[in-house]
Amino acid sequence: MSDFYTKVFGWKANQLGPDMGEYIVVETTETDANHMVQKPGTINGGFYKRTKPEQAPSVVIAVDDIQAAMKKVADAGGKVLGGQTPGVPDDIPGIGLHCSIIDTEGNRISMLQPAPRTGQQ
Repeated sequence: MSDFYTKVFGWKANQLGPDMGEYIVVETTETDANHMVQKPGTINGGFYKRTKPEQAPSVVIAVDDIQAAMKKVADAGGKVLGGQTPGVPDDIPGIGLHCSIIDTEGNRISMLQPAPRTGQQ
């Protein structure tokens, strides 16, 4: 899979170990030393190993304040799933706070409040 996306789109792929579920981080745009995007409006992502036929791609939207964004989701008629604990975002070390939601059309997506970048003002 990594070879495919590198050859087709020129993306950089980095497979994480078993402790991270063999997740493959994909950089689609220029990043800094902490693997954070440099150009506003661009995103990176990744892939989990597909374990069942109904799995689909995941969309993750960066937000400044995940608690405020979770409230907006609920106020707009969506459902906040949270992370491992329902209604509570997961703290992914070095990445940020992450939670899943369901929009008003039943689409499951995620939100991420990125961790502060070190060395940046």
